[in-house]
Amino acid sequence: MIHPHTKLKFISPEIGYGVVATKLIPKGTITWAFDQLDQVFTPQRVSGMDEVYKDILHKYTYRDNKGDLILCWDHSRFVNHSFNSNCITTAYNFELAVRDIYPGEELTDDYGYLNCLEPFECLPEPNTSRTHVMPDDLLHYYKEWDEKVARAFEYFNSLQQPLSFLIEPAYRKKVGSIANGKEPMDSILNCYYSEDESKMTVKEELLNKYSYA
Repeated sequence: MIHPHTKLKFISPEIGYGVVATKLIPKGTITWAFDQLDQVFTPQRVSGMDEVYKDILHKYTYRDNKGDLILCWDHSRFVNHSFNSNCITTAYNFELAVRDIYPGEELTDDYGYLNCLEPFECLPEPNTSRTHVMPDDLLHYYKEWDEKVARAFEYFNSLQQPLSFLIEPAYRKKVGSIANGKEPMDSILNCYYSEDESKMTVKEELLNKYSYA
């Protein structure tokens, strides 16, 4: 579910539609959370579908850390990519605003942490040398993203959180401890998935070496 202070808007012929803020969404706010209406498609289920459905799923879904495709039911599926994204996912099935998002500003994700199926070229952006989103971006940029999320968590308890009811029971205690500064945050690297077992081994090795404290 996307934050209630957002709406779908046509951005440009080149970009198409996107999601923009209708009110200030402060840094540290949950901007999206997985909910019971979001649809989960296993690879086995997708393999038996007609190509027209596969194309839709390829365009509008992300892959979770189990390799399943997640299709968001609301306009959150129209959130566009940016290498300088103002939202970043967490290891707890929700995203945080990592800086203030102002009315009329587009909400963006870096698709590099969404386990894309194949590389794709992106529009040029300032303040980055990246030109493509790659399936293994999480293995390379997780520390940078972790640092931004950890700083956003510092504001979590001081803000209205209209989506906090969607925090899954398994994560509520952990999230509360992180927000109170009593426990370190789990790395976004936990979100990584690859069909290549050797790369999943790399993920586990990195997780064993690195933790944010």
